[in-house]
Amino acid sequence: MLSRSVKLSLRFILPLAILLCLFAYIVVPLMDKLTLRWSLRDLDNRSQLLATTLQVPLREDVLLNDSAHIKRLFDGAIEDERLFALGFCDASGKLLYKTYTYPQSLGCWNAPADGTARKSLVQLPRGPVHVAETPIMDAGSELGRLILVHDMSFIERRSAETTKYVLGFFALLAAAIAFITLLVSHLSWRGWLASLNDVLRGQLIPRATAKPDPDAPPPPPEMEPLIGELRSLLEEYHQERQHSDGGSYTANGSDWAPEKLKALLQQDLAGDQVLVVSNREPYIHEKAADGTVKVRRPASGLVTAVEAVMRACSGTWIAHGAGSADRETVDKNDHVPVPPKNPSYTLRRVWLTEEEEKGYYYGFANEGLWPLCHIAHVRPVFRSSDWEEYVKVNRRFADAVIKEARTDNPVVLVQDYHFALLPRMVREALPKATIITFWHIPWPNSESFGICPWREEILEGMLGSTILGFHTPFHRKNFLDTVDRYLETRIEPEASTISYGNELTQVEDYPISIAWPDYPDTVPVDVCRTEIRQILGVPQDHLLAFGVDRLDYTKGILERFQAVDRMLEMHPTMVGKFSFVQIAAPSRSDLEEYMNFEQRVRKLADKINDRYGKDGYLPIILKIEHHDQNELQRYFRASEVCMVTSLHDGMNLVAKEFIAARDDEHGALVLSQFTGAARELHEALIINPYHIEQGAEALYRGLTMPSVEQVERMRSMRDRVRRFNVYRWAGHMLLDAARLRKREKVMQKIRAHSRTNLRRVG
Repeated sequence: MLSRSVKLSLRFILPLAILLCLFAYIVVPLMDKLTLRWSLRDLDNRSQLLATTLQVPLREDVLLNDSAHIKRLFDGAIEDERLFALGFCDASGKLLYKTYTYPQSLGCWNAPADGTARKSLVQLPRGPVHVAETPIMDAGSELGRLILVHDMSFIERRSAETTKYVLGFFALLAAAIAFITLLVSHLSWRGWLASLNDVLRGQLIPRATAKPDPDAPPPPPEMEPLIGELRSLLEEYHQERQHSDGGSYTANGSDWAPEKLKALLQQDLAGDQVLVVSNREPYIHEKAADGTVKVRRPASGLVTAVEAVMRACSGTWIAHGAGSADRETVDKNDHVPVPPKNPSYTLRRVWLTEEEEKGYYYGFANEGLWPLCHIAHVRPVFRSSDWEEYVKVNRRFADAVIKEARTDNPVVLVQDYHFALLPRMVREALPKATIITFWHIPWPNSESFGICPWREEILEGMLGSTILGFHTPFHRKNFLDTVDRYLETRIEPEASTISYGNELTQVEDYPISIAWPDYPDTVPVDVCRTEIRQILGVPQDHLLAFGVDRLDYTKGILERFQAVDRMLEMHPTMVGKFSFVQIAAPSRSDLEEYMNFEQRVRKLADKINDRYGKDGYLPIILKIEHHDQNELQRYFRASEVCMVTSLHDGMNLVAKEFIAARDDEHGALVLSQFTGAARELHEALIINPYHIEQGAEALYRGLTMPSVEQVERMRSMRDRVRRFNVYRWAGHMLLDAARLRKREKVMQKIRAHSRTNLRRVG
């Protein structure tokens, strides 16, 4: 047993010894250089001090040409053991006076002929010396130069002593670490090995064979967390093996599919109900001018992603009913089955008064949190009245979740910044619920978030979640730093967990995506190209670039138009042959900032069109109106380039929707570096949207990109979006929630066992 522990220890000691030797190998030359630098600085100071002392008497003696007194002056000075020699050169560079020790080869220490600077450290046959000079002045004119030469042998002795001490320190450190490692490994090895054997033989094997061994000794209490983790890993491994053996693979080879998501929900979370909470509803019923009711899907990346999950898992989606015909289409419980043509889940609508909507949505959420979290140079506005409405509406939606829950442990998916307080409110009523909150927009650094007057309340509300997700590791880290700064919590950075109020929240980055489409009834690309160009009234060979966004100041629409303007200026051959189509869905048009922004967008588009447009040609075709998903797909498939120039964004699913739509593997994507998608879609033309010339060149490159390069880039991006789809996004959050729930159950059993033992001892 001892030999095994020694062997195990050597696995740590040998790399450590090599590492310490490497450190010593690096540190010793550095210490030599540092010692030399300190010594040279010391000698520079000594030379300056000595020259100042000799300045006055030497000037008088030189003026009197008193060589005897100069010799006595120099000989007295070199009695210092470190000052090796002195010399004096006149203004013409002739050595007039020197001590007998002065090196003949040094001369007047003139600058080298090649023009390089003189060095204070000079190598002589007797060894290195330090040389310094000081001009001797008289009435503003230079009489000559005093040259001081110091012996450097003491530095070599000092360096040798330093090297000896450093090597000795590393040797003692290595010996101490080796001794402690051997001692700890010897004491721990026997207990660890016995416990692991008990786990593997008495716990995991019976679980796999379904034949428990009643005589197997129970594992020690401290091994319970490890047992739970090992079991979870094995279960996950077996599930993945089952899926890879022909379970939930789809025809296009994607591992994550709706069937797998359903199985995951039933097996790992043992929940029969999924509740989604969002401000925006997936289907809006509106009354047309003729009195008929029409159904519209909003242009929202959140709706696009989450609805795919709801279709796979069914359940209830709770959202704000804002359509003009929404009240007419619900039942007595405010429910309506959706999608209209093939219902697969229930939409529960929550009604808000005009005052509530103004304070909660337009006020605190979109004048406060939205600009706070987006670095778009718009000042956030916080009002106490808006905060009061925000709290009230969050409570309203939390009550709706509690009412809709049929069990005490539903799976609640809370979407976005509108409901930062809701997780805590639901947790207080349903402590066993699995609450997964996903923050769809960026999270700022801790200093920026400190602007919010109710920062602690928001953080406390969010930490009511079981799982808290962000798009990127950067946003996740910002959140952890923010919590660490403003709340008293226990944060485990490696596990990315936050313990607050005896509750554990897992904080992770889950890059959101889309449901990969199969396109069985998709209009062919060549037909889309023809139809879209006919709609726009441009020739069939006309080049098109396309952008689709909400009319929001964070989306970089103005910068996009400026890039188009600059591209036409840099490449005038494109004038008349290219148009940029911008679909901008109206958004938050009641807010002054958004009204001003719409005016700026229209004004800039008109200015560019006036500059280049003639004979009906428009370089920018601006459509400030809503388009359904099918219309957007046609534009995606008909355009040569898709431009996404967000100034700051969480993910931006437009980029991924464009890629999914291009089953012909053609087209180019120009993508802002400030989107989460830029961290995944490396084959896109990544730009800084603030750099207008860079955006212009990327647009031109996309329009003129060879077909072979388009296919190579698009094929790679399509493969990634296909594999990393929205079911994977939701599945990983659900898996982490299941692991956290199992871990909490294990910890509860351990705490209960500990309390029982304490009572017995007492």
